[in-house]
Amino acid sequence: MKLDPSAFVAAPELIATLSQHSLAIVCQEDRILFRQGDQPEGVYVLQTGSATLRMNAPDGHSIISLSLPAGSLLGVPGVVGNKPYTLTAIARKGARLGYISRSDFTALMHSEPLLSLKILQVLAAEVSSARRALVEM
Repeated sequence: MKLDPSAFVAAPELIATLSQHSLAIVCQEDRILFRQGDQPEGVYVLQTGSATLRMNAPDGHSIISLSLPAGSLLGVPGVVGNKPYTLTAIARKGARLGYISRSDFTALMHSEPLLSLKILQVLAAEVSSARRALVEM
């Protein structure tokens, strides 16, 4: 399955706002941010560098492996839906990220409703990309 990496990229103003409310992380080496099946703990904002998203089938074979550019949001569907992460996210060596806990992310969405609309745009882009990928299979 081939997803469009741009589906995970958020508007620059959303990235800037989320980054202001995040804990800074600099990866000295490749770092697993979350694993497929983990309970959602937070959202990551990829500020610089790259990250990889992966999905494995129950038998372990890879279904998706996708390289994401700076400006991508990671973990949003799990946090918004309060469901386990459906992908594994790995930040690559040298990446700079912002981390926002689930509770802080939720509070921010309640306090700034326009951000909620921008988050919905990212989620809609991810859904559209997944549907296109399924059609192409």
